[in-house]
Amino acid sequence: MTDKIALYLGIVIFMAITADLFLRGTTDVVFLGKKLADLLDWLAFWR
Repeated sequence: MTDKIALYLGIVIFMAITADLFLRGTTDVVFLGKKLADLLDWLAFWR
């Protein structure tokens, strides 16, 4: 992945999270954060 692609991807993710925070509140971001933590624990188990 080049730096340019990573920068664009980071901007898109940041904009999606901020739009979600302003439009729907923090519940979706918290839910996705918990699921990401569960996924990382599961991946660490299988490593």
